[in-house]
Amino acid sequence: MTIDNETVEKIAHLARLEVTETEKKDLAKDMNRILDFMAKLNEVDTTGIEPLVYMTELTNSIREDVVKQEITHEEALENAPEHDADYFRVAKVIG
Repeated sequence: MTIDNETVEKIAHLARLEVTETEKKDLAKDMNRILDFMAKLNEVDTTGIEPLVYMTELTNSIREDVVKQEITHEEALENAPEHDADYFRVAKVIG
């Protein structure tokens, strides 16, 4: 499969991009290089090779979620520029 200017125009239209004639030529060239590389990868015999999920053998180390410092409701409100008895007061953002 090769990418021509018509294909680049269609892809640009679908992506809502405006491209110049020079950019179309460059994009077609780059896309063809990508497809050529993929074709080379398809030539490699991968029989018996397990698909990779991760590139490394490392796994996530998960720790317990422990509360280290608690503050009271009143202490939290002390840091607010504006508040009432129970809530932070902020500027209205929905009209």
